[in-house]
Amino acid sequence: MSDRSGIGLTGLPGIGPARAAKLARLGLERLEDVLDYFPFRYEDRRSIQAIGEAQDGEVCCVVAMVARRPELSRVRKGLELVKAQVVDDTGALHLTFFNQAYLRDALRPGERYVFYGRIEVMGRRRSMTNPVFEREGTGQVTGRILPVYSLTAGITNRVMVELAQRAVTLYAPRREETVPQRVRMEHGLCQVEFAYQNIHFPADFQALEAARRRMIFEELLALTCGMALLKGRRGHGAGRVLRGGTPAEFAALLPFAPTGAQQRAMVDIAGDLASGRAMNRLVQGDVGSGKTAVAAFGAWLCARSGCQCALMAPTELLAEQHARTLDAMLGPAGVRVGLLTGGGRGSGRKALLAALAAGEIDLLVGTHALFSSDVVYANLGLVIADEQHRFGVAQRAALAVKGATPWAPSKMGRRESGEGGGDFIPTAANGMGPGGPVTACRDGGAQRAALAAQDGVEEQDGQTHVLVMSATPIPRTLALIIYGDLDVSILDELPPGRSPVATYLVGEDKRQRLYGFVRTQVAQGRQVYIVCPAVEEGEGGARWGQEDGPALDLKAVTTYAKDLQERVFPELRVGLVHGRMKTREKESVMAAFAAGEVDVLVATTVVEVGVDVPNAALIIIENAERFGLSQLHQLRGRVGRGKHQSYCVLVTSSKSEAARERLRALCATNDGFQIAEEDLRLRGPGDFFGKRQHGLPQLKVADFAADVDLLQQAKQAAEALVAADPGLDRPEHAPLRRRVRKMFEQEPEIFN
Repeated sequence: MSDRSGIGLTGLPGIGPARAAKLARLGLERLEDVLDYFPFRYEDRRSIQAIGEAQDGEVCCVVAMVARRPELSRVRKGLELVKAQVVDDTGALHLTFFNQAYLRDALRPGERYVFYGRIEVMGRRRSMTNPVFEREGTGQVTGRILPVYSLTAGITNRVMVELAQRAVTLYAPRREETVPQRVRMEHGLCQVEFAYQNIHFPADFQALEAARRRMIFEELLALTCGMALLKGRRGHGAGRVLRGGTPAEFAALLPFAPTGAQQRAMVDIAGDLASGRAMNRLVQGDVGSGKTAVAAFGAWLCARSGCQCALMAPTELLAEQHARTLDAMLGPAGVRVGLLTGGGRGSGRKALLAALAAGEIDLLVGTHALFSSDVVYANLGLVIADEQHRFGVAQRAALAVKGATPWAPSKMGRRESGEGGGDFIPTAANGMGPGGPVTACRDGGAQRAALAAQDGVEEQDGQTHVLVMSATPIPRTLALIIYGDLDVSILDELPPGRSPVATYLVGEDKRQRLYGFVRTQVAQGRQVYIVCPAVEEGEGGARWGQEDGPALDLKAVTTYAKDLQERVFPELRVGLVHGRMKTREKESVMAAFAAGEVDVLVATTVVEVGVDVPNAALIIIENAERFGLSQLHQLRGRVGRGKHQSYCVLVTSSKSEAARERLRALCATNDGFQIAEEDLRLRGPGDFFGKRQHGLPQLKVADFAADVDLLQQAKQAAEALVAADPGLDRPEHAPLRRRVRKMFEQEPEIFN
């Protein structure tokens, strides 16, 4: 374990206060920190070649003598050259060093050195440019596999190598073994001291591979143990037994036949709710895969069992949309639906809360206002969090805590926009007025009670069930970790009849044709999204320049929207929405777009999660190379929700073939899971969740995309360990427990 009272870096040979401050920028404050600062690549400097036998382009070491004093020449201001000639028995090698004047005196004629670099051959002349060198017999930076570390200004790799040598010598023998011996033997893992020695200074590449495998396994074992402990804690309590109906009965209520994936998810949910244990399940589905119907099944089953359900959406507009959809779907079955948002106060709100507390509302839909302090549920049995693809471990834990006290007022989360707990909005416009959800099927309570009695359901205490809905396809490997504390149901089928969105990649030279296509779509009665990555001109390098349109590194949404309205589309209704607007202002613009009062909506990624606008048939994404594939796929999902053929146009001025190839991958498929796997390979896990919003600890050596097999092995080992020792309380598991605790410092509840 880390000893924070250990050796500080300041005062070590070559490390003064200034250099120590630079090392601190790398997170290195004490010598032991260096032990866990692993190299990111290695250079094999063991190959020694005779000058005359070295091949063009070969990277190798050459042992040679300096033939004469090096020459220094100043080509121009800021450019100095040191040229030297070294020889061995097979020939001469010409060396050139840029802006290193001190080397004229450092390389002494008649002395032998080892030079490491790339050989260049032109005719009979062999040369190296800026080679690394040291005196023969030193063996510090040549004749070995050399670790290469991530650096910062003022810190060289040589400094890092010297620090790592000290750290390994002093601390590697003292590191405790966190992987239980039985697990090490089963998986053929080396011991911890060997691993630290060879991950920094490998004896050979076989030793390096053994060390890396051990380090990766240890890290993934601690991670998956932590997630297993979280899952065990959150699923440990008893859940209410809800047996109000079957998926087949519910399917008969729908105006369409559920897909096979929807039916499987419903079976999973029904099994969880009837199991007697608290459900913690993720329903993960691509855009348009039918998650709402699956959520409706959970709410329907909950209501028929005599309990209430709360469905939380990220915005008021989306909450209103869900309330209308679910009321139309479930109202005829006797489920009474209410809507609670942060939108206001008054008699409507009081009436709603009174009905909720009296058990006269079965399904309450809303934003975070659902968990305001004055919202009291009569008998909350199920919480559904919809579109929460950035809903991390800590947030799911908060929901589980709410579930532990379903009879008490809830206090989860912030109040939206700093306002009160919300209000019921009974307007004819949104279908929530008299005769709407709250008053629909006034005999629903009696019907529900009769059904509950018929099914032998008794009201009982127990943790509230939790269902999380995500529209972000997560790669299989990443889902094992990110949602390790949840059971997962995947909706990998689209309902029949949905036309895939046609996706195209274009350059700036097609802009005028693109604007013409916008006019054509609007003339046909359709609506258009235009998405930009920046908010204001000048942010992130945005700039303007040409009279015929924006020539941007990065489109600024505010300036672009104004330009489109005034100069490009004066005849159209152009709206603007971005994340810096006030919530009320944003939702007003989105409501206008959904109502067909805006033709072209210029926006940032704030529209990535939003209301359905079936009439929107075109989305244009500017500077598309700046987005990850998964985010582009999410944005593309804003269109294609109606009966019209829809289009997504990716615009880029990037000349990078790699960037354009990545975007072409999106054009080739609408399969979100296939896109997610490619995105994970190209960009890593951060793109799915932003800056650690997923709540996972930072990994030092493991790679979710590359280390799939070890991830599976570590996960199985972790599950077996936690099954046999649920708290990792046995003495032989104490080191692993400490490792998990340190890794999950932000999740102290694991060990509460």
